[in-house]
Amino acid sequence: MQDYPHDYVEVIFVDDGSEDKTLSLIKGYSTKTDLKVKIFHHKWHGLGFSRNLVVQNASGDYIVWVDADMRIPNDYIRKLVEFMENNPVVGIAKGKQSLKVGANLIGTLEAYSRAASRLLNYRSISAQRKSLGAGGAIYRNEAVRQAGGFDENMRYYYEDFDLELRVRACGWALDVVDAEFCDFERNRISWRSLWEKYWLRGYYARYFVYKNNGVVLVYRMLPISALISGFLDSVKLYKLTGKNIVFLLPIYSFLKMCAWNMGFMSSQITPYQQRKKNQ
Repeated sequence: MQDYPHDYVEVIFVDDGSEDKTLSLIKGYSTKTDLKVKIFHHKWHGLGFSRNLVVQNASGDYIVWVDADMRIPNDYIRKLVEFMENNPVVGIAKGKQSLKVGANLIGTLEAYSRAASRLLNYRSISAQRKSLGAGGAIYRNEAVRQAGGFDENMRYYYEDFDLELRVRACGWALDVVDAEFCDFERNRISWRSLWEKYWLRGYYARYFVYKNNGVVLVYRMLPISALISGFLDSVKLYKLTGKNIVFLLPIYSFLKMCAWNMGFMSSQITPYQQRKKNQ
């Protein structure tokens, strides 16, 4: 339970067309908490639509996105809100990925890879093409609405990166907060599911790349580039952790980008997406 005053917190659940017991579990949980709860359920529309539903119905100044596979410490929200209050130029901020060892090798490498990708100054020019990602992030509601909300045409991936670009274009900064979160889905990942995940990321990157021309330098997404960046990341992480396992990151990054490229080459822009982009 978060140590942030409960009177100032509301929890918004969005069930985007699940066909299992998710909705009943949410309703059962909502009766056991002293927090104000809002529940939305609809046919599947994807991430962009569902995140906009939260934005439209959030009554607070900030939104903290907590994915189903995440675990956050008791002081996480308090630290994020305090940071935003003390940094009024920041539109989006995010905590740090935990460097704890996962349940298996792949889960550990995935966490390390994500942590390494965010070891930079997000206010610098060199970080303009780097995404924080929504999971574990705090969004200033004013900034989100000023930027026009999420692109509902992005149903699977990149809706957060796309919004970050527009938030930056509106003059807001992005930053990282000294608050750690864990991503437990990575603990149970297999080589097959890893390949499928990054194949899909590549597949659904096509519209994002088309819409945001010049943001993603595709040559940097090539497997050989991933091999080099994986080595550089391993050096950074070895200094932080002292663990030899980080030197597997070059091979790990290479395999992920092989999957990403195969997915990207399999995709295409639909006529609907072309119309949306040109509007």
